[in-house]
Amino acid sequence: MRAFEIVAPDERLRTEIQEKTDNLNKPKGSLGRLESLAMQVCLVQQTLCPELRHPCHLLLGGDHGIEREGVSVSPRDVTWQQMINFTRGGGGVNMFCRQHGFKLRIVDVGVDHDLSQVEGITDRKIARGTKNFLHEPAMSEDEYCQAIATGTALVDECHNEGCNIVCIGEMGIANTSPSSIWMHLFGNIALDECIGAGAGLDAPGIGHKREVLHAAVRRFLETHADVRTALNDSRRNAASDSNIPQEAISLIIRYFGGFEMVTAIGAMLRAAELKMLVMVDGFIMSACALAASKLSPAVLPYMIFGHCGDESGHQRMLSLMHAEPLLRLGMRLGEGTGALCAYPIIESAVRMMNEMNNFENANITKYF
Repeated sequence: MRAFEIVAPDERLRTEIQEKTDNLNKPKGSLGRLESLAMQVCLVQQTLCPELRHPCHLLLGGDHGIEREGVSVSPRDVTWQQMINFTRGGGGVNMFCRQHGFKLRIVDVGVDHDLSQVEGITDRKIARGTKNFLHEPAMSEDEYCQAIATGTALVDECHNEGCNIVCIGEMGIANTSPSSIWMHLFGNIALDECIGAGAGLDAPGIGHKREVLHAAVRRFLETHADVRTALNDSRRNAASDSNIPQEAISLIIRYFGGFEMVTAIGAMLRAAELKMLVMVDGFIMSACALAASKLSPAVLPYMIFGHCGDESGHQRMLSLMHAEPLLRLGMRLGEGTGALCAYPIIESAVRMMNEMNNFENANITKYF
């Protein structure tokens, strides 16, 4: 995997941004979260007059070997069926992309079905699903690098069209399972607290899912003693992840992750490298953001977390990144829908900076 050269936004403009915000004709701080969001966007774009250009949504599809263990209420066939449905405009993601003016790219990076001839689906298939991480790594190192490179290339295509804000969504049955494991290993949170119902498991189903994921993690750590040691060392020094080698982080990602998830990580890293805004959706995409931040902590200032959903542990995962979501709508559809719903709030923050008058021009006495 190539090294991403991500530079955190230059903070020297912060004072000027704050002064402009405070001089808009409103009580100081009265637009609340919009003001902090505007600060983030202005810092990323290094301007007092931010703009949102050609928003793009990447919908990434992939299947998971762990689905064979019955950890999801939905069968894997739903992945390819929904991918085709998206091409017909019938998904939730289609509706929200239309509503908010996003260009939707539907990309097959690992669906266990031949979609190469389906009009409207971009074929970037790495393999027909990952392997079953209960027994072996989900993907090889070469496949991992290919997925990262695929995400990089997809963002480059968006950027070349003039895009400066990208949203990423996923379609992949059973992808809450690797997300839970990443949260557990990267966040030092008990695995049971990271596992939820996914697409709708009942209590016995969740119990079975816990057994499978515990067995998978146990076998992984037994096989990779060096990773276990690095994680234990990190937990003893909770203030820093510096003692976890990048090789160990990458191994955890590729051992459990799905192709759509690792492609999302590559997309997030490349977008930050290009100084683009990255809209982050629900539990799965937050897990990808967490993994991306382990590879490069400087990615986080470029991320806008759109939504906190109903999946167990999502709020705790966001807390690991000190992320404050814009919305809490109880959604758990995936596809990037929660983030897309938050886009008008981002747009409002940008309009605030560009369209609100200030006290002097409005001939209003500044009273603070």
